[in-house]
Amino acid sequence: MIGHKRIRSAIKAASVHLSLSVLVAVGVAVIVLGVWFPYPFRALSGGQHLFWIIVGVDVVCGPLLTSVLFSPAKSHRELTSDLSMVAAVQLAALLYGVHSVSLARPVVVAFEADRLVTVSAAEINVGDLPQASPALRALSWTGPVLVGTRAPKDGNETLKSIDMSIQGIGPSARPGWWQSYEKSRPVVQQRMKQLGELRSKVGPNGRAIVDDAAKKTGLPVDQLYYLPLVSQKQLDTWIALLDAHGTVKGYAPIDGFE
Repeated sequence: MIGHKRIRSAIKAASVHLSLSVLVAVGVAVIVLGVWFPYPFRALSGGQHLFWIIVGVDVVCGPLLTSVLFSPAKSHRELTSDLSMVAAVQLAALLYGVHSVSLARPVVVAFEADRLVTVSAAEINVGDLPQASPALRALSWTGPVLVGTRAPKDGNETLKSIDMSIQGIGPSARPGWWQSYEKSRPVVQQRMKQLGELRSKVGPNGRAIVDDAAKKTGLPVDQLYYLPLVSQKQLDTWIALLDAHGTVKGYAPIDGFE
């Protein structure tokens, strides 16, 4: 009888804990997926998978520990101590997980050569931020900022740039190479390609994706252009749709290197 009573009480306590954990997780999800990783970057940057794993484990483990430790036979002081410990462990795990996700958040989308490159906070050496223009010296917490990248200043910088790119640090991840998107707009207009040409190369499924993405922009396909949209996690699965002025109007989950 006592065992059944403890089990019922533990299940009830764990259910309350689970409800509170879910509410906290929903609030965190709104910030992470709605603000840090706006569409399409939650898929492009890979942060959403890490986030759901962390939150899933956190939401399950907290109530599970509560069900193990909770007992009506314990004194109020013992229960308070046990549940406080569970809450502290759960909160610490959640904060660590959110911190890890924050490093994966996209902070810059930079035009580089012939594509738009999504750069995460972890890819940027914060010690180099003073080299950026004043407006770009703080990493964004509200989604990525669209920027351009400048050309090398001389031959020595060209060689250094090649060496850094070989090491995996492209111009898009170097604050000192960032410039306003407006300065890069003329080159963007030269490098962007007609969306209609890409549409003609893909199969029926690809054409449906292109048509749907174009419809959302409010412009017909023949008035739209595109550039590949890449990241460290995804190199050939997204494109950015642009108008004739090189302004980003939308996105589509399709290979831009066809």
